[in-house]
Amino acid sequence: MPADTFIGMKRWVPLVLALEALGIIVFSAAYDSLDFRIYWLGGHAITEGTDLYQAQLADHWFTNTPFMAALFTPLADLPLPPARMLWQLASLAAFIWACATTLKLAGREVSLVLVAAAGLLLEPVWHTFFLGQVNLFLLALVLADMHRVALGRPAGIGIGIATAIKLTPAVFVVLLLLTKRTKDAVTATATFAVCTLLAYAIAPDASRLYWLHTFYDTSRVGVPYISNQSPYGMLTRVLHGKAEVGAWYNAVPLTIGVCGLVLAVAWARRGDWLGATAVTGATGLLVSPISWAHHWVWIVPALAVLIRNNNRKTALAGYLLFVLAPPWWTPHNGDPLEYGFHVFLTPVANCYLLAGVVFLTHMAIRLRITSGHDGRRRPARDAAASRAVRDPECLQDD
Repeated sequence: MPADTFIGMKRWVPLVLALEALGIIVFSAAYDSLDFRIYWLGGHAITEGTDLYQAQLADHWFTNTPFMAALFTPLADLPLPPARMLWQLASLAAFIWACATTLKLAGREVSLVLVAAAGLLLEPVWHTFFLGQVNLFLLALVLADMHRVALGRPAGIGIGIATAIKLTPAVFVVLLLLTKRTKDAVTATATFAVCTLLAYAIAPDASRLYWLHTFYDTSRVGVPYISNQSPYGMLTRVLHGKAEVGAWYNAVPLTIGVCGLVLAVAWARRGDWLGATAVTGATGLLVSPISWAHHWVWIVPALAVLIRNNNRKTALAGYLLFVLAPPWWTPHNGDPLEYGFHVFLTPVANCYLLAGVVFLTHMAIRLRITSGHDGRRRPARDAAASRAVRDPECLQDD
């Protein structure tokens, strides 16, 4: 590419990001994002006994933790439109922060503006803004902690808060334990406990109902919906319903969880905390029974790993997949073709899930290929991990 063309493109990138930010602002002012409305109503209902989980909010069940609802009590005091605007702008800031942290973990000098502008085109990211979801805050909190781990600094508070908001980040607590970051795992667990007890003090009845009954109840969400890109969601669609998925399914998330975490630990022991983080994020998505399309914001660190490792064609394919979002092109919303197995249709309808499996497989193969290359990776000691962040040359291989 000619230098003047490249420079011209770089000049356009800030404008693109500015237009995307303006689009988020206009959209936030004009559109009543469903999930944010539910969060906002949850902030109202948190102190009203068990209504948070026994009465539908905006014709939907509140499925997040009591702590998540408690966090929304300040926003619930605001009218819905300005509360939504504040939330979406904060989500944008969290996403940019997550992109910046990813670049630090990758050890690459890349334009943050370019990364953020490109990232906002990913379907899980813009879908998060469309619904007013919480995913970008969780991504930022976990990445911030994993960066501290990579630098050998105390960590765990961000992961603990993220887990108290939505239980799936708990997989990172397991990663900390398995990589012998015991103090960080204890910090994360203690933070989770403090947040949960705080929510209990605010809403004891709702908290008891949630932790004793609601948190494992998948009947409150539409498991077969095409947006659920988990193995459980796929099998529910292929087998025509949850009743057809037997107890044998428990072996599936257990196997994926064990294999994924073993792989993540192997990358961490080589000082590659970005690789460990991306693998753990993908593992959490595949283990959870509900992995909505907007949960797949973990594509951001996964793409960063691929690009850093010079697997650019694979990264481009993954990027295009999550920009084009093929599952939404397939029959859904109760269409008969949404159910059963179809040779060509089923892989497209579940391509996020398949992409997650392919990514873990790729990382396992790459680990094996590079394991015999002296100096390519380092053990996951604190000082070595810090040098790995600052010295990206040791992480390059193709």
